Amino acid sequence: MKNLSRRDMLKIMGIGASGMAMGPLLGPASAFAAARDKELNILCWEGYNSAQVLDPFRALSGATIKAESLTNDPTMINRLRGGETRVWDLINVNNPWARKVMAPAGLIKPLPRDEFEPFFDTMLPQFKAPYEWAMSEDGQQLLGMAQRFGPFNYVVNTDRISRATAEDTGWDLFNDPALNGKYGIQESDDWNVFDIFLIAGINPFVAHSGEEMQRFEQTAVKVFKGARMVSDVASLNQAIVSGEIDLYLTGGTYTASPARADGYPEIRGITPLRGPVDGKGGVSWVEVTSVVNNPNLSPLAYDFLKYVQQPEVAHQVAFAEGTFNPVSQMGNPECFKLFSKEELEILQWDSLEEEMARCVAYDIVPEYDQALEIISAAKRMR
Repeated sequence: MKNLSRRDMLKIMGIGASGMAMGPLLGPASAFAAARDKELNILCWEGYNSAQVLDPFRALSGATIKAESLTNDPTMINRLRGGETRVWDLINVNNPWARKVMAPAGLIKPLPRDEFEPFFDTMLPQFKAPYEWAMSEDGQQLLGMAQRFGPFNYVVNTDRISRATAEDTGWDLFNDPALNGKYGIQESDDWNVFDIFLIAGINPFVAHSGEEMQRFEQTAVKVFKGARMVSDVASLNQAIVSGEIDLYLTGGTYTASPARADGYPEIRGITPLRGPVDGKGGVSWVEVTSVVNNPNLSPLAYDFLKYVQQPEVAHQVAFAEGTFNPVSQMGNPECFKLFSKEELEILQWDSLEEEMARCVAYDIVPEYDQALEIISAAKRMR
């Protein structure tokens, strides 16, 4: 990370204007709030809990920063519903949840638009303000900041299945009996729900008929029965590199990146050329980080949101330990120049724009609970 003085970074983040400077003026009733000037709690997907991202902020702010990583948006949101709005200051989840669930439920606080919206002006073109998924339904409130994103469909070993074949065949790859025993499934419930609908030729993000749910169930049983393994990303990447499997779902830049970084460029995230959602074959995700409606909110929540917008920090977020992802700040030339040729290849930058154009945005499945029960039963039947 480029060396920045404590004074420079604090000025960038605006920490000098936060509640920390007012500690001596606060009365006893505000003692707890004042104490939180040196504390920040983040509920997030992996990456934001990385020491690479958090340690510089700890050093700059002198604060205790705690971050807990989960791998399921509904679980994180249910934590807030269960009373943990008093625990967390920031929540980092996929794009529909701030706009469609958390804001209407009063779980998050809007951001000052004049303070945060200018950051969108330096992002990639698709994130320019007002960016739909960061705004309230009425378009009046800014609900969070966009950063990591990418297509997320399936991964193939292109030495076994060519990129052209994979893109053209699309989700029907997983309907091909010849591939039984040659693919894996990532343990990612919400995405597996999307994928089973897509393999069945059904749009996941609309209300479904009884006949469609029956087809979903039949497809789930078939797909899980045909899988060689159901496991985590690390095990799936090991298996696809070794040749134990030829492809896996769910996956994309996010999951293929560790293998590509280790020198296996034949491992590639694939976005189908076509599919059942307005002709589009893929689904993409964008993380939106929001301020929790914590009655004793740490003022560092706003400072952290500014901190991760800086080019050097955004690059660290993109390449935080574990998995690697493109970030919206790559639209800023000062950020983009920090990415080496090798890093761009890891992120599949050569096809990122066209793949995103073939995707619909991650959204909420109306019958998610029913679909999840069906998938859980299909797993047990294996």
